[in-house]
Amino acid sequence: MKKPKKSSSDDGPRRSEPVYRWIIKITVFAILVSTVFTFVSSNALGNAGYALAIGALVLFIAIGVAFDIVGVAVTAAREAPFHAMASHHERGAREVLALLRNANKVSSVCNDVVGDIAGIVSGTTAALVAGRIAAGGGASELAAQLIVSGVVTGLTIGGKAIGKTFAMSYTTEILLRVGRFISIFNKRSAKKR
Repeated sequence: MKKPKKSSSDDGPRRSEPVYRWIIKITVFAILVSTVFTFVSSNALGNAGYALAIGALVLFIAIGVAFDIVGVAVTAAREAPFHAMASHHERGAREVLALLRNANKVSSVCNDVVGDIAGIVSGTTAALVAGRIAAGGGASELAAQLIVSGVVTGLTIGGKAIGKTFAMSYTTEILLRVGRFISIFNKRSAKKR
């Protein structure tokens, strides 16, 4: 008895490029983003005052939360509303469709690369802030580290929890704003051509 032939649908989704290329690209991208964030965190804030250091810390937490929102929205979204918008030439709809067709990569960049690096760098910045507090005599070094670390962890986790709920509720609106933002750069590159 002959074995039935496998249909092409049994092979799973087709990939446009081998997985190892994507892994290499995302690894190199992660190294570059991490280097830039760490440079800004440690060198640029080396002589900064409390206000600037705390502002940078809040910024890094906000970046992590914002990219987490986009990563969740991309994985939760449906293409249908954006096809309708693209047919009516809604600005940003085509860009969103491109994001949705690459949802696994977009989610990986947003959640894993930028989100995780922002978390790591906010930890580094938190240590800098704790060191400043301890040096200023505001608290012992251990107490300052525990307080700052606890606050940063709470804000990051709480912010991401709120962000995920927001992303699931307003997927279309979030992605359309992201698509409109990307379309600005698409128009500029089209004009240069």
